[in-house]
Amino acid sequence: MITRIQPGARMSEAVVHGDAIYLSGQVGEPGDDVATQTRTALAEIEALLAEAGSDKSKILMAQIWLADIADFEAMNGVWDAWVDTANPPARATGESRLASPDYKVEIIVIAAKA
Repeated sequence: MITRIQPGARMSEAVVHGDAIYLSGQVGEPGDDVATQTRTALAEIEALLAEAGSDKSKILMAQIWLADIADFEAMNGVWDAWVDTANPPARATGESRLASPDYKVEIIVIAAKA
């Protein structure tokens, strides 16, 4: 069974298939600094995981895209305060041009329900 969470015409914010949860890329408010955008994106991730019946301790993989890799430390400061250190996910971080020049970070996660 496939369940789509917050579906729209173009995409769903999350899709659940079996015990796997796939989240779309989460971003912060355009124009905010990278730390604030990271906090906002992580709050959205927590909310979507809760709606799907999971939480951050069950994140399997995180992909983090930064518009400028120079923001790596600022993003990591927020991530390190947020991540479940008893259950850290696999993670990759890279630099990429994001959908809008006002976005500084985008975070994509895959999580388990159980």
